[in-house]
Amino acid sequence: MVTTPFRGWKRDRHVPTEQATVPVGLRERKKLRTRNSLTRAALELFTEQGYEHTTVDEIAAAVDVSQRTFFRYFSNKEEVAFAVQDVTDAHILASLCARPADEAPFTALRHAALSAWESFGDAIETVVPIDLHLRMYQLIESTPALLAVHLRRAAEMEERLACEIARREGLDVDADPRPRLVVAALSGVIRVAGRIWGEGPDHSLEALRAIAAEQLAQLGPALLEDWSRKDISCQLPINHDEILN
Repeated sequence: MVTTPFRGWKRDRHVPTEQATVPVGLRERKKLRTRNSLTRAALELFTEQGYEHTTVDEIAAAVDVSQRTFFRYFSNKEEVAFAVQDVTDAHILASLCARPADEAPFTALRHAALSAWESFGDAIETVVPIDLHLRMYQLIESTPALLAVHLRRAAEMEERLACEIARREGLDVDADPRPRLVVAALSGVIRVAGRIWGEGPDHSLEALRAIAAEQLAQLGPALLEDWSRKDISCQLPINHDEILN
């Protein structure tokens, strides 16, 4: 899985010899714990008192570290606000890269998204509790400043996915529009699913995935079928297990 590198960390030239010889693995684990603690504290403060009303000093104080330590891991509040999304985006991209080479582009994207959601819970909980991540998701959707950033980052993620689809198909992403089109279709479905989920009574990760699976199943009929038909498949129950096969 792709991870976000730590920023600004340098070895203190005055560290005693016995500390300087601590195994790299242990040092990196300590840094990761600090990063995750800052992320969790930030998201808790954002969801409790609002993004605009939370300062970097408050986030650092919640973890009992200095502002300088905060900036070793994150360049600003925006970056920490989307730290968990970095994890989930990397998860989807890795899932797409792992799909069989002979899968059709949209099939590969659909399977990658749904398979990634199967293991999102474990990936997210390495950083923050699931319920906190979902509350932050809702905050992003309802905060104009964060929503603007979210849309920009979503466009950047779409481009990464389109480039991977183009690579799989042996295409030039700038010469052939199809990779970007299929990724845009997937992203549109996910945005619709997110809105339905946010307005519904069940805000669990499982509910979000089920809604996304159902909406993905409707994309083909929505594009190709005659909408005047009264028995369109969206009126029928969806077998989510079949969608994955």
